[in-house]
Amino acid sequence: MRRVEKLHESLLHLVVETSSNLPPDVRRAMARALRTEDPDTRASQALQVIASNIDMAAGCEGPICQDTGWPTFLVTTPAGADQMMIEDAIRRAIAEATQRGKLRPNSVDSLTGKNTGDNLGPGTPTVHFRQWRHNDEIEVRLLLKGGGCENKNIQYSLPAELPNLGRADRDLDGVRKCLLHAVWQAQGQGCSVGAIGVGVGGDRTSGYEHAKLQLFRTLDDVNPDPRLRELEEYILNTSNALGIGTMGFGGGVTLIGCKIGAINRLPASFFVSVAYDCWAFRRLGAVLDAGTGAIRRWLYKDDAPIEPMAVSEGFARTGKEIPLRAPVSEADIRGLRVGDLVLISGVMYTGRDAVHHHLMRHAPPADLRGQILYHCGPVVLKEGVGWRMTAAGPTTSIREEPYEAEIIGRYGLRAVMGKGGKGPKTLAALQEHGAVYLNAIGGAAQYYARCIEAVEGVDLLEFGLPEAMWRLRVKEFPAIVTMDAHGNSLHADVQNASAGVLKTFATPVFV
Repeated sequence: MRRVEKLHESLLHLVVETSSNLPPDVRRAMARALRTEDPDTRASQALQVIASNIDMAAGCEGPICQDTGWPTFLVTTPAGADQMMIEDAIRRAIAEATQRGKLRPNSVDSLTGKNTGDNLGPGTPTVHFRQWRHNDEIEVRLLLKGGGCENKNIQYSLPAELPNLGRADRDLDGVRKCLLHAVWQAQGQGCSVGAIGVGVGGDRTSGYEHAKLQLFRTLDDVNPDPRLRELEEYILNTSNALGIGTMGFGGGVTLIGCKIGAINRLPASFFVSVAYDCWAFRRLGAVLDAGTGAIRRWLYKDDAPIEPMAVSEGFARTGKEIPLRAPVSEADIRGLRVGDLVLISGVMYTGRDAVHHHLMRHAPPADLRGQILYHCGPVVLKEGVGWRMTAAGPTTSIREEPYEAEIIGRYGLRAVMGKGGKGPKTLAALQEHGAVYLNAIGGAAQYYARCIEAVEGVDLLEFGLPEAMWRLRVKEFPAIVTMDAHGNSLHADVQNASAGVLKTFATPVFV
């Protein structure tokens, strides 16, 4: 019994550490990005917010990102180990971490939409077992990968015609084109700066699995295959020349890692599978004593103490910030332009997938005229009769594109806020009705949670904690206008400009 409890304790420690503390290789890569990006740009400001958030999460053992992701465990055991006991301990650890607010409840019934509340259910968490000949040790590696970047995964079947790059053939240069296109199509919606894991070959299922397994490699390792090593370096350097930048704001750093693996395939198939991960690259591991369940040593960690990353606390104040307080007038909104930094104070509402679907058929539970709707699925803890929000960064807004224009027009919203931008239908609605899109910094869950003074109420709780409609009182909550009421969109501009750069890489390189 003591062994079972120690195993549970060790696995819980691993889950909490993974959710709250980035591994050293990712920290080093983000520090390089911060040094590399041109100062006094929106991308540089976003990186400063990210660095502050990384420090805050490590300091309070809170979730780095409110989307604590899909847990994927890679477990290697001695032959004959009780794998059912280990999986049960993993499930218990996941459930307890969720109860403590270290993970957001993310496991949802695919048919009913009902949230299980504990991150357990058919298929969750994912646990892969392997065996080795070390009879006294169990190795457990964990990857937490959020939904925003998971939605930017992509799979290619070669040969294929790719936008801006032309034909991609069944060769290494065809793979090159696929990877450049994968980075380009993600733009800022996957919370760039990002990293990609790539699986070349296999079938559709094993190709994606092999791609995700590459994310268990460190960003600074060296691929043993010289062909793939050269391609990794090329993709990393070339992606950073596309001009997509942090959050898709434009800039010189878009990718912090590219890891490629290749497996055999059928003669009739040639799949290139890409797993896109965000800057909040949460991956840790531990080696456990097989006899006691205690942690013997950590994987992906250094012995050196963690150094603070931030040199300032996020957005540097210039005096040009524009205060917003709902209800906001149409005149005030039409006075905003792309690039303006706003500071929101007062009340705003959250609403993401389930709320948008609901509002297409039902009246909102609150008067939304002149209000700000925040695309956010927070981590929330019940405290007495009230609630406390412990992580509150934005979710990817493009998922609401089919609904947003009608909701803005029908209910009189003056701003919607999230990350990654919206499409042309929403842009037209912003211009018609006098509204703006505000881009908060993706993944900055701790940074934004500290702008929330109180949770004043909640509606539609039947949708589950992340999908409910929360009424928040905030103070100087910063965001950038990236789509205004005059038909301007930073996201469209960066996408079009980077497409022009992408076309220059159509000429074969690996021949």
